[in-house]
Amino acid sequence: MSRSWTHLRTHSRTHPRTPADTPADTPADTPARTRSRTHCRTRSLTRDRLRAAVAVAAGLGLAVSLAACGKAGQVGERVGAAGTHRAALRIGLLLPENEIVRFERFDKPLIQKRVKELCPRCTVNYASAQHDPAAQRYQIEAMITNGVDVLILDAVDTKAVRHSVIQARRANVPVVAYDRLAQGPISGYVSFDGAEVGRLQGKALLKALGPHAEDRRIVMMNGSSTDPNAGWFERGARSVLRGKVKIAKSYETVAWRPENANRNMTAAIAALGPHGIDGVLAANDGLAAGAITAMKTARIRPLPPVTGQDAEAAGIQRILSGEQYMTVYKPFKPEAYTAAEMAVALGQGKSLNGIATRRVDNETVRGIPTVLLRPVAVTVHNIKSTVIKDGLYRVDQICTEKYADDCRRAGLIGPGGS
Repeated sequence: MSRSWTHLRTHSRTHPRTPADTPADTPADTPARTRSRTHCRTRSLTRDRLRAAVAVAAGLGLAVSLAACGKAGQVGERVGAAGTHRAALRIGLLLPENEIVRFERFDKPLIQKRVKELCPRCTVNYASAQHDPAAQRYQIEAMITNGVDVLILDAVDTKAVRHSVIQARRANVPVVAYDRLAQGPISGYVSFDGAEVGRLQGKALLKALGPHAEDRRIVMMNGSSTDPNAGWFERGARSVLRGKVKIAKSYETVAWRPENANRNMTAAIAALGPHGIDGVLAANDGLAAGAITAMKTARIRPLPPVTGQDAEAAGIQRILSGEQYMTVYKPFKPEAYTAAEMAVALGQGKSLNGIATRRVDNETVRGIPTVLLRPVAVTVHNIKSTVIKDGLYRVDQICTEKYADDCRRAGLIGPGGS
């Protein structure tokens, strides 16, 4: 099975190797360097391509105004011999899509909030790629041209974005990889431990299958092959499932779209029969929704246990109603806050040594300062102590009229509905 999984290795190197296509004086954790007040930095982009980048980005909702290179050069320079430091920074935030609820509802506002707390005069320029790798590349180029000081990037396609990340490095714009480890000379990286996500899903599914799981057949509904996290989740899950259950079918789901998961699950039902599926390891809540819809259409009753990820409100409601067995909750606040802290530090020319807890490699550079956070498994038994307690959702947002009885059974509301 083809995957674009990025190999991660943690280590304690303080001087990562510099790849051939990266400037020799700019290792992974090098802060933003001084820019000239009077001379525009030479960039590899042609004039025509820059114009195309601006036009495409504007069409996608990214406000772009070409600033003079001299003015852009003053922002974020270091105090002292390296230059004059200004408190205001322009931070570019590039997210892959807005169909998954988390990006618009949690990631974006949390990053914006933390940036403002750290740097009241700083601004965040936001763009969503709408699942389009080419659009995201143009957005990156447009932001560089517009004079941003640092980028926070959640890549649609981690390999396709590599050249744009190299261009950012050449323009002295550090890039923080957010949630997915993009290729190219990344300056910082924050995500959740993807192997642990998969392990939590695998352990939960085995528990739901009971003591004779080795005789049961499951379907794996993995994420997109262009997302290295998808392979990371899958490898973690397989490390738990191997030898303990039969994986009858395994799919990579294009673009993480629920409708593609639905088609995959429909094919699995046709191949295995409506009574030949004992569980579904779905990589996230959207894929779980697509798989569950396919099984309901095929009139499979009762539904087998289905895993998920992201703790979407709809996923929590499916857990309450018994349609979905579990989800993996990744508290968005610490991830978003860490990304904001890395971006502000890099923009101000500071090291990430006080933020990063480990270092990892991608295919381009070694020793990327990294923070990997721990996810949490959520079932019907701990909804109240996780997503409700943390303020991810209010009880009334989950316990709508349709789910009121389910919420009473789970102890989220009292007998009278309070």
